[in-house]
Amino acid sequence: MRVVIAGAGAVGRSVAQELIDNGHSVLLIDKSPASIRADAVPDAQWLLADACELSSLEEAQLESCDVVIASTGDDKANLVISLLAKTEFAVPRTVGRVNHPSNEWLFSESWGVDVSVSTPRIMSALVEEAVTVGDLVRLFTFRQSNTNLVELTMPADSPFIGKRVSEVPWPDDVILVAILRDNAIETPDADRSLESGDELLFVTPEDAEDHLGELLSPKH
Repeated sequence: MRVVIAGAGAVGRSVAQELIDNGHSVLLIDKSPASIRADAVPDAQWLLADACELSSLEEAQLESCDVVIASTGDDKANLVISLLAKTEFAVPRTVGRVNHPSNEWLFSESWGVDVSVSTPRIMSALVEEAVTVGDLVRLFTFRQSNTNLVELTMPADSPFIGKRVSEVPWPDDVILVAILRDNAIETPDADRSLESGDELLFVTPEDAEDHLGELLSPKH
């Protein structure tokens, strides 16, 4: 997979290295010469250019990439980059970094953003997740499909402790995607049992979240 990352700061470089480690091809773009640090991610391609300029994106050959990640520290720039990638180059997948929570509502399909990543939201969600058992915590929003990635830690008094995944009457359109247990990721096979303290990750429409919480946690 070919990925173009606009913004070669600490965030962009970290994402680039992770993607390269997973076998993907990455191009980093930044308009600041100080950010062009090829030694930091030696296996990446680098381009000194303004990713908000159409000519720069043409030079980066965006039409041949699978994903564009707009990860600059400027929300306006991230929106422009996402919009150009989607409308001018038909990039299949765009990811936009949200720096300021008040701008989160802008990162939508109308601005060409398929997935928005809000660092403040993720941090607050992780804090909630660390202190809450039995409550749904929204981790991520998929704008294009109006669904969310949510987490719930199974409380000890859940009626489904010890039950198999296939025995739970999951709400319509809710998909259990992973079970985190003992520092490992378990696949949610039909015969796998649920245990107290399991962290369950779901993809779910927003209107099914309350039903899901009521089902798994009796305090709801």
